Amino acid sequence: MRIVLAGASGFIGQYLYDAFTADGHTVFRIGRTGPDAAWGDTTAITELVNGVDVVINLAGKSVNCRYTAANRAEIFRSRLDTTAELAAAIAGAATPPRLWLNSSTATIYRHAEDRPQTESTGEIGSGFSVSVATAWERAFFEPALEGTRRVALRMAIVLGDGSVMPPLTRLARFGLGGAQLDGRWPATAKRLAAGTYHRFGARGGRQRFSWVHIADVLGIIRFLVDDEGVEGVVNVSSPNPTDSRGFMGMLRTVLRVPVGIPTPRFILEIGSWAIRTETELVLKSRWVVPERLLAAGYTFEYPELEPALRQITGVKA
Repeated sequence: MRIVLAGASGFIGQYLYDAFTADGHTVFRIGRTGPDAAWGDTTAITELVNGVDVVINLAGKSVNCRYTAANRAEIFRSRLDTTAELAAAIAGAATPPRLWLNSSTATIYRHAEDRPQTESTGEIGSGFSVSVATAWERAFFEPALEGTRRVALRMAIVLGDGSVMPPLTRLARFGLGGAQLDGRWPATAKRLAAGTYHRFGARGGRQRFSWVHIADVLGIIRFLVDDEGVEGVVNVSSPNPTDSRGFMGMLRTVLRVPVGIPTPRFILEIGSWAIRTETELVLKSRWVVPERLLAAGYTFEYPELEPALRQITGVKA
């Protein structure tokens, strides 16, 4: 195949690039400075997408940051502008790609402790992160693009040799691998207005933790390329989500660490401020299941958490 990959420098993008090139596919990359086309040069991007089989867009500033006004604006801009530019390029291509896969996020659903959120029954949440996700999907689906099938990948937390796993593994090895405990924390008018305040939800580390192994992200993309009947939104997540307590407990089991001190919210808030991130990333209850993928017949390589963690950490049973 001939593939255009945007956002190839990130954790997921680099994994996909390496896998696709190893398979013998030709992969063109779009980034801030190329190497094959740069954002802002719509003419070059149009030439690049013309006649290719698949466009995969993962571009966007990481949400692992403090939600300042400047960062919020850049999180929006980096997603909406790149998606809009790709839409313009595809619309202008003489031979548009057959398939366009655009990253989205499972955070689009509400804080869920009562039931799983599927593509057909899930409820859209509220707040800053949800507003980013809904605007992103709107920018993706609204343009009229005849001849190009579109799928928005509502990704859960991706587990692999990078991203969230190195810091969580270090915490577990140092005996700090307990559950992240929600609790009450004062709200400010500014954070309430911006939609960045996390309201006290699950108790005892029972906020749901939806995840997917990075090998299944690749597998799902390959599956979607072949199954032309799937379009619209797709939950990219393991069929077996856990919760914060269960995830950290399994990580300690795999690493053979007997004790893990839990982290209460006041420590999380102080630590998040110190390392310039947000507590929502660990305290929101994300309970997402891949209804459409299972119905379409996708078989997960890592449906269960323990084998996934053992593959990533390299620790055998």
